[in-house]
Amino acid sequence: MTKDPSALKEEGNKLFKRGDLEGALSCYTSALELSACQDQSAVLYRNRSACYLKLQDYSKAEADATRALETDPGDIKARFRRAQALHMLGKLDQSFLDAQKCAQLEPKNKAFQELLGQLSAQIQQKAVQLSSTDSRVQQMFDLLSNSSAQASDRQKAAQNLVVLSREDAGAEQIFRNDGVKLLQKLLESQQEDFVLPALRTLVGLCTGHQPRTMAIVNDLGMDRLCGVMGSATSAVSLSACHLLQVMFEALTEGMKKDVRGKDEALLPEPSSELRSMLRHLIDMLPASSVSGPGRDSAINLLVKQVPRKSHKNPDNSLSLWVIDQGLKKILEVAGTVPEVTGGPSLTDNTPMSCSVLLSKLYDDLKSDRERENFNKLCEEYIQHHFGSSGLESKLRAIQTVSALLQGPSDVGNRTLEMSGMMEAVISLCASENVTHQQVAIETLIHAAGKAKRASFITANGVALLKDLYKKSENDQIRVRALVGLCKLGSAGGTDFSMKQFAEGSTLKLAKQCRKWLCNDSLLPNSRRWAVEGLAYLTFDADVKEDLVGDTNALQAMFHLAKSEDKTVLFAIGSTLVNCTNSYDVEKPDPQMVELAKYAKQHVPEEHPKDAQPFVEKRLLKLLEAGVVSALVCMVKQESPALTETCKECIARVFLALVDRQEARGTVVAQGGGKALLPLVSESTDVGKIKAAQALAKITITSNPEIAFPGERVYEVVRPLVSLLALECSLLQNFEALMALTNLAGISERIRLLHFSHHNSLPPFFWNGLFHVVPLPQVQKLYLATDSDRLKLLVLYSGEDDERLRKAAAGTLAVLTGDMPELCTRIPSTTSHWMEILQALLLSESQDLQHRGVVITLNLIQAEKSLAEKLMESEALEILSVLAKGGEASYAPVTRAAQRCLDLALEYRLIKSYEAEANGTSAP
Repeated sequence: MTKDPSALKEEGNKLFKRGDLEGALSCYTSALELSACQDQSAVLYRNRSACYLKLQDYSKAEADATRALETDPGDIKARFRRAQALHMLGKLDQSFLDAQKCAQLEPKNKAFQELLGQLSAQIQQKAVQLSSTDSRVQQMFDLLSNSSAQASDRQKAAQNLVVLSREDAGAEQIFRNDGVKLLQKLLESQQEDFVLPALRTLVGLCTGHQPRTMAIVNDLGMDRLCGVMGSATSAVSLSACHLLQVMFEALTEGMKKDVRGKDEALLPEPSSELRSMLRHLIDMLPASSVSGPGRDSAINLLVKQVPRKSHKNPDNSLSLWVIDQGLKKILEVAGTVPEVTGGPSLTDNTPMSCSVLLSKLYDDLKSDRERENFNKLCEEYIQHHFGSSGLESKLRAIQTVSALLQGPSDVGNRTLEMSGMMEAVISLCASENVTHQQVAIETLIHAAGKAKRASFITANGVALLKDLYKKSENDQIRVRALVGLCKLGSAGGTDFSMKQFAEGSTLKLAKQCRKWLCNDSLLPNSRRWAVEGLAYLTFDADVKEDLVGDTNALQAMFHLAKSEDKTVLFAIGSTLVNCTNSYDVEKPDPQMVELAKYAKQHVPEEHPKDAQPFVEKRLLKLLEAGVVSALVCMVKQESPALTETCKECIARVFLALVDRQEARGTVVAQGGGKALLPLVSESTDVGKIKAAQALAKITITSNPEIAFPGERVYEVVRPLVSLLALECSLLQNFEALMALTNLAGISERIRLLHFSHHNSLPPFFWNGLFHVVPLPQVQKLYLATDSDRLKLLVLYSGEDDERLRKAAAGTLAVLTGDMPELCTRIPSTTSHWMEILQALLLSESQDLQHRGVVITLNLIQAEKSLAEKLMESEALEILSVLAKGGEASYAPVTRAAQRCLDLALEYRLIKSYEAEANGTSAP
């Protein structure tokens, strides 16, 4: 590409005139990167703004027009384009000012006058609406301020404010009329019937609006908002958490772009408000005045807001700041054992939430120096408590190690290697105090994950765990000891030949786990440990068979999946992955297996009951037991415990379930299609692919409009497109193409979405389709008269992108050859069909010429009337030239062109040179 910005600008202008907006956009962008002249850059910004307007990307159009005006305030074209963009963005007042200036400079310009007229009418309409909304808002204010009014009327008024706040006009009127002060009074009333509507009204005011959010944060103060979130009332705490989440999103979104007021002044950057919010959340963690649900909400917000959303973003300053300011406070909560050490109140979910937060912070670090600092802070905290003389301090240190082992396990294993730590854990397992035993056994279970630690525990702890399991009279201790044994007993994974315990031991352990799982008299957090045990034991196919055959155990597990205890989610996900065999297994090369046997090396063996027929029967039993509804509930959980790894497990199970076509209808009917949509964007990379493939399988065989009703059908396109990546398997590529083909018949909007997510997608998509069209099930789609599939092929055959033209024209050549009935429909697809075909024949590319002449031949062979139209056009002259060939000619093109002329002779549409010489002619 040329390095001259002027040449790039001219090329962009030509492409813009031809309607190639993407090409023009690329040229202007490249020119801007090379341009050193301020005046030239202003023109380029103005031109690029025009491209964005045509592409309906109004935010970027407004930004580029503003940049052009910063250099030349008198640029009337740039000002008009900004007025148009602001108009489409709904910023009527700002658009009116720009349009007014344009009209003043060129009073006779009709475009300026028309826009000004439209804006005037819309502003007047908005003023009327605001006036009406203002009266309704004032009426609600009067009722809420009147203490003598009936309580039911005041409650209705509070609910009406929630509804009004969801409309732009209502939110603005509430804010302008000092509504925040009234909402503050409602919050201070501490009456749930008024606090909840006040919080929900504030959500409406803050959603997507940075200036209002900043003002509300400053007016109400984070102390008050965090105090409300710390409420012991679960509904109030959750609503306050939602409000703070919306505030975070409004402020962080505001930092990504310039937010301008009516006078075009930049609003202040909200980083100070963000830091204040984070500081208050950190301070909430160890505060004794905060309720357990409120503390969980604070941890949940930190998990969502602090780590980077993508590691491509180089800025991890928020994580570093939280580690510096709050790591010790997080560890303080993580190490709390309420029954012994006192401290803040916790829920069953708090320890797991702390582990997830610690893991997220550690994973967000970029360098060894940052990770070493994290390790150092954790070791110093644990050493401080472990080195103290009191047993309570040592217990806090061990509990903190347990939390780290569940989160950033590398850090946890380092702290576990501190002098005397492991020995203290083993000795506490034999304590007479039940709480001490619980803490020590749980730490032992988490420590057994690493091979080094597993061997130590096998040598020093297995006998102790067996003794506790057999002799303890406390079921909470017994179930935890059982899980420790289960974890050690499953060290061989799915390898049938690697069993730690005697034959039948794992089945006995699993039977006891199922017994505790079904025991309603046990506390939920103890029944959760029974599922943990099954998560380890179900590596054994005998255990899988027993579990799926126990309907009561399955029902009890699914009931736990829907309960308030979020810590059980990963254990259930892991158990289901094992039962459905949806984990990845690399099949060893047969030659390498033989070589290993010859060398007397260990070769992993698959359990006979892990064969496909057994797996299919297990899947059927799980479906009958209601696994889909359990998975759907798990996806809906709002908790740090629903980690990306847990979501990957759920995606794997869904993919296994929909692998059988007969099961897809059941999965969709029970909400599985809807549940898969968030998994394609909020999971591990592997999980996203698994979820997308499950969506593809559903879309291939189901009516997409039924499986994904309403606007949801448009959400399916992006995940399906992601499966067209080169790193995905051929099966995933094929299934995505089939699913996209099915979707393409729904609407023009979906067809456009197919190609809007990535510049290289159109040729890739059609190139893939080129290999799929010979399939009968695909060809049937093109025979349907109520779809635009054929029209799309014809139009893409005339595009500027050569790769796209080759793919689309090749597909059209195959289809018209296999299905002559399609040929007669081509002239009705577009009035430009002849021009597109002639452009293919005249192309400098031999590949495109060949595709064009084959399509022409198929048309002539299909029907004489089509041949007549072609012979009456310039196609006859082009074919005559191609048929003559030459040194640079391509033999297949020459032969196909000659065949076209031969058929025209047979139809007596043209005459041969010999006939011309004899004076005869065709009728």
